[in-house]
Amino acid sequence: MTAHERISAAIHAANDDGRTALVPFITAGYPEPGGFVSTLNTIATAGDVVEIGIPFSDPMADGMTIQRSSFEALKKGVSLAWIFDELEKAGGFGVPLVMMSYLNPLLAFGYDKLAERALETGVCGFIVPDLPFEESDEIRSALEAQGLGLIQLVTPATPDARLKMLCDASRGFVYAVTITGITGGDVGLPKDLASYLDKVSSMSTTPVCAGFGIREAADVAAVGKHASGAIVGSALVEVLERGEDPTAFLSSLR
Repeated sequence: MTAHERISAAIHAANDDGRTALVPFITAGYPEPGGFVSTLNTIATAGDVVEIGIPFSDPMADGMTIQRSSFEALKKGVSLAWIFDELEKAGGFGVPLVMMSYLNPLLAFGYDKLAERALETGVCGFIVPDLPFEESDEIRSALEAQGLGLIQLVTPATPDARLKMLCDASRGFVYAVTITGITGGDVGLPKDLASYLDKVSSMSTTPVCAGFGIREAADVAAVGKHASGAIVGSALVEVLERGEDPTAFLSSLR
């Protein structure tokens, strides 16, 4: 089984168990770099796939919560190389890991080296929100040469022909953004969520996971009727920010 197939398999396993797969997101090294591995271990016990955010100075798709966490982690010296070293020292977490990063840190690291380090440290795929599909050949080739996946994002505004193209290209899962906006909003999920997720799921042969705006069990349940998984980011980062128990919060979402 390739690395990106591990992502899909973990999501399918949750569904086969009668659950909506849970994909929790944390910003690497936040709130404190010294707690990164222990936090990741804790999150991994409650999630089916874990998404690790790579701190970046201009996280354009993210709202204030994740922006704030990213800036704090950068101030404390968190870098992509540091994250890989911490993952390597930890020796595995029992669930597939996915990195969410803007393009610049990956480009600076070097795509071939990126793929090698990812494979060595249990990272199975990448989400790159500021990378258009038309400009992704180079990184996608480097990742797929190691069996890693480039996860594509789609939105309610994605035209059908492009939606099909992105679903076909995505590896691990398709990231269905639930709203046209940034992460961390509290306006709730849109009224036409069901038809949108049904359409994405009908076009994709890989699992579909929905993210943006998922904050409580009702949101996970709503998503789970029409998609394979739910991604929870800002709400979890806020839990960590307040020093509360992430396991209790993630358990409450089921």
